[in-house]
Amino acid sequence: MSAPVAIDRTLLTVVLACAAATLFHHVHNAEFLGDYPNMPAWLSPAGIYLTWLSATLVGVAGYLLHGHGWRLTGKSFLLAYGCYCLDGLVHYALAPLAEHNAMMNLSIGMEAVTGVALLAVVVRKMGSVPI
Repeated sequence: MSAPVAIDRTLLTVVLACAAATLFHHVHNAEFLGDYPNMPAWLSPAGIYLTWLSATLVGVAGYLLHGHGWRLTGKSFLLAYGCYCLDGLVHYALAPLAEHNAMMNLSIGMEAVTGVALLAVVVRKMGSVPI
């Protein structure tokens, strides 16, 4: 019999928020790939969806590992996922904010905000909960 899963509502909320925000950004990015300025030619909608799924699995795994007592490993996965959520900001290295439309900027911004929230929650837990 496996150990019960510890439910951490704050952590679950930010992981789900990241998953939703990254899904919104990735769907928009995949469906309007040709409209995003200066995107690499090798990118494809299928690749964008696969990337979202892979990254989200890292976040879910981190939450589950953390809840099953693998605190340090779980937090490491969650920190990686939070950093991934900031990756959308790379769009602004390819083209300035003004070259992106409002929906692009909204999806990028939501993803980044939720990534910062996840990083803040995990870092806070690192200081207050035994790893």
